[in-house]
Amino acid sequence: MEIPDWREVDGLSSDLAILDFKIFEMGSQIPSQGGKVLLTGGSGFIASHVLDTLLDHGFKVVVTVRSEEKGRKLLESLEGPLKQAVSFAVVPDIAVEHAFDQAIQSDPPFDFVVHTASPCHNNVQDPYRDMLDPAIRGTSGMLMSIKEYSPTVKRVVITSSAAAILNPPNHAKLYDETMWPDIDLNRPNPAPDMFYKASKVGQCQNFPNIAGRSLLARPQVLAERAAWDFVQNEKPNFDLVTINGTFTFGPVQRQLRSSAGINLSNRPIVDMVLGRMKDKIAPTAPVYTYVDVEDVALAHVRSLIVPEAGNNRFYIVGGHWSTKRVADIIRESHPELKEMLPPDDSADDLPDDVYQFDNTKSRKILGLEYKGLKESVVPTVESILRLQKLEASEAA
Repeated sequence: MEIPDWREVDGLSSDLAILDFKIFEMGSQIPSQGGKVLLTGGSGFIASHVLDTLLDHGFKVVVTVRSEEKGRKLLESLEGPLKQAVSFAVVPDIAVEHAFDQAIQSDPPFDFVVHTASPCHNNVQDPYRDMLDPAIRGTSGMLMSIKEYSPTVKRVVITSSAAAILNPPNHAKLYDETMWPDIDLNRPNPAPDMFYKASKVGQCQNFPNIAGRSLLARPQVLAERAAWDFVQNEKPNFDLVTINGTFTFGPVQRQLRSSAGINLSNRPIVDMVLGRMKDKIAPTAPVYTYVDVEDVALAHVRSLIVPEAGNNRFYIVGGHWSTKRVADIIRESHPELKEMLPPDDSADDLPDDVYQFDNTKSRKILGLEYKGLKESVVPTVESILRLQKLEASEAA
């Protein structure tokens, strides 16, 4: 599907100076309370912050989780009256045909859907079951279920990824939402052994070589393309927004009880806090951009309530980062961790000619103001330290 140019939606001017923040101001006047949202993948890192932001905006939320246990833990992590605004539905496998048919049927019915459920895995046992099937079938199946059983849904927001924009190692000089990676989507599916290697070295967002990166980016591209194609071909009652976030830092989920469950994009910070880089700092390449998870969550929610956001991709990126810069921030903010951190004289591997990004669209339409790297790293470290204390107390 050809995604419309955001500057032409509803006749909006392409003159950014004229646009200023008028678009967001218009959208922010739309009442955000009283709506009902289905949030898929509700126990995940990004979804947990999306849930918090939805509740802050007065929405009632049904989250999908893979098991009753995950749902109960999620509800137990909520405080006071917030629990009354949240319930859960179990969807064990999003790739199964009709997986969302029951979850999408509700009384009162849903107004919006936020689809964060992701095939990103730390340990891929079967590439088709764990990556490709959930990415494509999960997204397409969910959209079909909405069309068939929930005609009241006005907008669907899908968590995509910068992996569906960036093109390492042959980076463009400047990235924006109009771009897609140079991946041959028509070639046969990758061999399982290639996928296993990619999963071990790629870690979903950190791609040290082109083979691993292209294999793991492919599901993100296919899933997002499938979503845009669905809207074009099926012409449902809802419109679509995709959130293409980059390497995401931020506080871990409240319901976690073990550092083993921390999301992959926070792993560089976890490894520093635990002393795994004290002898040698890990490379940053090839993803040199970051975003804070609270900005990602706010992007999802504002994409629901700002009318002009419809039928748009949003490249959600806050700035550039490197492992050296993260280490220096932690050294300054938490001097007690000094002995656990990489050597002081570690080189900063952020290239002088690092690729640039254009996040104007998210600033203008969604009104986002992105957190700086320090604003993102320090709360992340504090949440990891709290989790460590919790683990120690429960082990005692």
